[in-house]
Amino acid sequence: MATRRATVRRIASAIEALYEPREADAIARELVCRALGIDFSHLVADYDAECEVENLATKIEQLQAGRPVQYVTGIAEFCGVDFAVREGVLIPRPETEELVALVAAQAPVGARILDIGTGSGAIAVSLARYAKEAKVTAVDISDVALRIARENAERNGVEIATAKADALGDMSHLGMFDIIVSNPPYIPQSDLPTMHANVRDYEPHEALFVPDDDPLVFYRAIADNAQQMLVAGGVLAFEIYEQFGEQTCQMLRERGFREVTSVRDANLKERIVWCRK
Repeated sequence: MATRRATVRRIASAIEALYEPREADAIARELVCRALGIDFSHLVADYDAECEVENLATKIEQLQAGRPVQYVTGIAEFCGVDFAVREGVLIPRPETEELVALVAAQAPVGARILDIGTGSGAIAVSLARYAKEAKVTAVDISDVALRIARENAERNGVEIATAKADALGDMSHLGMFDIIVSNPPYIPQSDLPTMHANVRDYEPHEALFVPDDDPLVFYRAIADNAQQMLVAGGVLAFEIYEQFGEQTCQMLRERGFREVTSVRDANLKERIVWCRK
């Protein structure tokens, strides 16, 4: 039987054509940790222990085809806890954790929070965990996404409301909110050929891409809904594409929002725009 170390090396070597060495090694470690039900510290504490990963050859084939490790394992970590992810929902990114932290810091006790385009429910569930006594509603146009969001709420021991709604349509029937948050599609369609295969070929395009000639289409629609659905002084917060930070801010100012603020992430990229009604 192979050791943990040898298994990690086998996986990393098999995918080195797709990833930089450090990323290939990280993917390999994640797969082994998930398969063994341990964290990284326990993995390396006894790196030469024998281990057996069920269906390892099949999982390696999936990784070699570009399938994201989170879809192979069915789990993605976000804000320190595990979320179920499957094809049909976007894999939550670490950068989005900064949006959650900002919104949680802005939320008054008992805030009514609306998460538009919830996907796996990562933002909604995390805010239900971290914003004190928050009443969170998660909306998406996808039945698959809403089902997974509910699964993740139960998995993490929180309650959220869910509703099917189109971010490009009228959502005023959902009621009034203190905070509206969204990580909508924002990548121009022309960027598709440059995307890594694990994103381009597996993650849902409808959650990622927008037309080149109208990259702010979701931001405008959500901002217009927010003008009807936010209480006075309520917060609207977006994750954004760094190239469109100023355009997003200008669009919000034109719609009468106040305190329009752009925030850089840990990598010094414009990542968040927030404002008040």
